[in-house]
Amino acid sequence: MSYVDGFVLPVPESEWEEYVKSAELAAKVWMEHGALSYVEARADDVPDGELTSFPLAVKREEGDIIVFSFVTYASREDRDRVMKKVMEDPRLQAGMQNMPAYMKRLIYGGFEVFIER
Repeated sequence: MSYVDGFVLPVPESEWEEYVKSAELAAKVWMEHGALSYVEARADDVPDGELTSFPLAVKREEGDIIVFSFVTYASREDRDRVMKKVMEDPRLQAGMQNMPAYMKRLIYGGFEVFIER
């Protein structure tokens, strides 16, 4: 079964274009190192919730755009191999050292796929 890394984060509208550029580079790097797919999606229908919701989870602030993204791999072992290469890739090193403040509200995790069609 395949493996998925999932991410949800808020991006201030004022930083949207810069985020898109960073995401395009990240997609290139992940794919070059062996990811099966790389997806970035902008929120279009994400209602506020009273107990839980994407806006609550990322502590959305006025003007934030919520992004949901995921990367797929052949297996957990493959993900660990790809992720090691991605984290060591010099193209991403500068960006990782100058992470925008909103990245502190990033939610992420790895998931073992149990149904896949």
